[in-house]
Order: sequence, then structure tokens, then C-alpha cells
Amino acid sequence: MLENIKLGSSGPHVKQIQSLLKKIGYNPGSINGVFGAQTEKAIKQFQKDNELTPDGIIGPQTYNLLKSLLLGYDTYIIKPNDTIYNLAKKYYTTVNSIITSNPNIDPYNLKIGDKIIIPYGIDVVDTNIDYTYDILEKDIKGLKVRYPFIEVGSAGKSVLGKNLYYIKLGNGPNKVFFNGAHHALEWITTPLLMKFIENFSKAYSQNKNIRGYNPKNIWKKSTIYIMPMVNPDGVDLVLNGLEKNNPYYNDLIKWNNGSTDFSKTWSANIRGVDLNHNYDASWKLSKEAEPLYGVTGPGPRRYSGEYPESEPETKTVVNFTNNIDPRLVLAYHSQGEVIYWNYMNLAPPETRKIGELFSKVSGYILDEPTGITSYSGYKDWFIEKYKRPGYTIEVGKGVNPLPISQFDKIYNDNEELLILASIV
Repeated sequence: MLENIKLGSSGPHVKQIQSLLKKIGYNPGSINGVFGAQTEKAIKQFQKDNELTPDGIIGPQTYNLLKSLLLGYDTYIIKPNDTIYNLAKKYYTTVNSIITSNPNIDPYNLKIGDKIIIPYGIDVVDTNIDYTYDILEKDIKGLKVRYPFIEVGSAGKSVLGKNLYYIKLGNGPNKVFFNGAHHALEWITTPLLMKFIENFSKAYSQNKNIRGYNPKNIWKKSTIYIMPMVNPDGVDLVLNGLEKNNPYYNDLIKWNNGSTDFSKTWSANIRGVDLNHNYDASWKLSKEAEPLYGVTGPGPRRYSGEYPESEPETKTVVNFTNNIDPRLVLAYHSQGEVIYWNYMNLAPPETRKIGELFSKVSGYILDEPTGITSYSGYKDWFIEKYKRPGYTIEVGKGVNPLPISQFDKIYNDNEELLILASIV
């Protein structure tokens, strides 16, 4: 919740507020997740400008205003003399954006009393904040309202019951599937995919090219399925910390070598299973290799689980893949700026050629994994079962979790790759 946040508060929600304030023209100081004096000053000015009591505290009224801004749209009731043009001017948006969000309205014949959606003239997806599951849900809702032509669904649920959302772009016969955040520390891959969804949808709605490609043509030829956060429980553990009401509270501390700090080490799901070692592709080899890496059971990384697809997250991804039957998949991870393309020499010949295209547009190295990383991953399972092109894309460079300051370069490296993957 964003209510009753004030001076001294801290965490991902504060970062989200700071980012929003900056986006709409206020100065909260550094976007660092700490509600300091400068953030308080910005909130007071925001409250003054919106005729609220300028106490610098995010109470219910301030929260309600911020909530609609965070979602990126407002619900408006048509009044006498309203026009689409005047409403667009009032909300700092465009006529096209309002028409896109309301495909059934007649812009030349607005009816008094009708409710319409008005998207603000700001992007929905923030790319300078810690990207939690709550923020993912908020952004998916905001994008769906702004771009009603996209399809949103839940393919299944995590251990703790969080939705494993997917977004569908396009209606063509060439089906592809992209996913991110198998590993909790690698959450930066989620905003990467979400920003791609937003930019692609915006270009489609405005009939503009993106990186020289026509999204309307892609929409007809391909169907792009995206699951931006495979491991929401793990991501929230890394970003929000361990909460007392977590049913695995004591186990998690034990699995994390007695530490309650999961922000620098935890890649696994909430049961200590490394999801990208839980697929049925040389799973036994992965299990046999665990002692070599000091793995004796559930923990931050490398534990393959009790059996293949033992976790609801991996089972969901497998079932979803089987249901949509894609001809190509991308699994996004971090870090290394590497594209892994093969598995046990089972990848079809076209896989390397396509990988070379990806390497050219991204600047990433095309390579093959070694050791325990060669086994039981998602792309391994896909290549073995389908004999079709599958890739693990390792974005960014450094130590996980990569700082969000790397986002702009990561996105720039990958936008054309994502488009190419939908049409090759």
C-alpha cells in the first residue's frame, strides 16, 4: 500500500512515488527509496497544486490521486461542452491516446454522462525503480486499459498464489514466447519485457515504426506471448525482504545460511528451488552435479528440486508452452551480455543462424553453456522437446542483482532483438 507513507519511510513503494513525482514535474531528490526532506517538499507541492492539505504525508486522499497517476489513466464522466481535443489538452495527452483507450466512442458525438478512460501523457512502465510484483500488476492493469487491444491472462500461480501473468501481442500464425525473471535476483529482466510491451503497443496504436519495423505487419504475421515474471515470490523476497507471515519464514532463513538478507544472494523460488534447474532436460545430471557446487538441499541457487517440474512455476511455464506451441522462445536472464543457443547439439541448424542475427543487433556474444548451467534450464527443455530455436539471453554486465542504472543500455541492446525474434 502507498497510504500513510511519510518522512522516514523507505522501500520500493517510496522509490515508485519518487519516480512518479519526477515524471510529472516535481523534484523528489534522488530516486533512492528513502522518503527524505526533498521528497516531503515535493509531496507538499503536489498536494498544494491539487488543493489538498499540504502536510507532506501520503494519506488516503493523496494516495487516491497518486494511484490514478501510477496506473496512468483517469476515469472521466463527460460533461456539457467537452470535446476530445479539450480533454486531451487538459490531461496533457493526445486525441489518439484517448480514442485508442476508448475504441467504442464516437469522438464527434460525446454523450453527457458517459464514462471514458483518459490516459495521462506519461508512460506507464517506470524503468528506474525496483520492480516488485505489485508494480508489475499495476503496470499490466495500466497498459491493458491504455491499450485494450492487448490480451492479458494468468497462466497459473506461484507457490504463494501470485499470478503468473502473460501478455499477448498480435494474432498471426508465427507464435513466439518470451519470459523473464526465472531467477529472483535477475528481476531487471521484467521491466525490460514490460517496457517492450509498452513501446510496441504505443507504436502499434500510433501506426509508427519501431526500430524500422512496422508493428501492424508484425501483428498480422505473429503472436507474441510474454510472461514477464516467472518467479514473483522470489523477486518480492529479494526486493521487499522476508515478512514474518511468510509460511516458509524459518526454512528460508535456514536455507539462506542463517541470514535474513536475501537481496544479494537469492535466485531460487520461495521453496529454495532454482527454477531454471527444474526442467526435464538432463535433470538427473543437474542433480548429480549439485554436490560439486556445495548444494545439499534447498537454498539460494542451483538446487534442482525433488523432481523435474516439482514447482508450480516451472509446471506452469511448461504447460503454457505446450498450449501455445511456439516456434521460438527467449528466456531472459542476467548477466554477461551472452546469448546461449544450443543444448546437447539438439538445436536445429537455423538456431545458430538466428542467434547470429540476435548477436549482431544486440552486441552480445553467441556462446554455449558449460558445467551445471548446461542442464535442466527452460531453453534446454524447449530445444529437446520441440527441436526448435530456443535462447537464453543474459543481459547486462556485473554482479546480480544488476543496478537499475543499467536499464537504458540493456533495453537499447535488446529492443531490436525482441522484434527480430517475433518475425525470423
